[in-house]
Amino acid sequence: MEKLIEYSPLLARGALVTIALALIALALATLLGGLAAAARIAGGRLGQGVVLVYTSIVRGVPDLVMILLIYFGGQRLLNLSLAPFGLQASLSPFWAGVIAIGIIYGAYLAETFRGAYMTVPRGQIEAGQSLGLRGLALVWNVILPQLVRFALPGYGNVWQVLVKSTAVVSVIGLSDLVGLANDAGKTAREPFIFLSAVMLVYLAITWVSSNALGMLERRVALKGHHAR
Repeated sequence: MEKLIEYSPLLARGALVTIALALIALALATLLGGLAAAARIAGGRLGQGVVLVYTSIVRGVPDLVMILLIYFGGQRLLNLSLAPFGLQASLSPFWAGVIAIGIIYGAYLAETFRGAYMTVPRGQIEAGQSLGLRGLALVWNVILPQLVRFALPGYGNVWQVLVKSTAVVSVIGLSDLVGLANDAGKTAREPFIFLSAVMLVYLAITWVSSNALGMLERRVALKGHHAR
């Protein structure tokens, strides 16, 4: 336990890296999921085909393999793109993890958003159109508020799984909570204690997330009830 206290500042820094990785990856996944859902809904055969290929690849490839492919393949692609300009760059483990996790969970959020859109009553969309709302005005004022309400439970589930997936990024050398705790545990010869601490930190993150998302769901549902 004394060793754990000694290494606690290092582990706290790793926890911040993990949280930052999860939040930025969630933002990317939300963007990709929204674009993919829009393509499934209104992208025609081409858009639907592209999304089908995307989601099929993501669901068929393990997360670890996807992270390794993006880390090593992305590094090679980046250097090939910069070679004509005589430049070189490196893809850090952090951003490789963000891209990989964002791509993976963007595919799952695509189905979450599409399902939420399909749940929006058609009558309300038609009512908005009858009031003269079109395009972005219709989406912003009628569709999006209800889509958020229907999508939140699934969105929360994806976030919970995404947070746990950040642990895999340590295999490419990211100094996150898992990577630092693993190294510290080996140095102190107490891996069980350090990994137990990691488990508690992940449990704390998911517990806080569950409560925050639950409060948000209740607030959005209450607004939707008043709106009706």
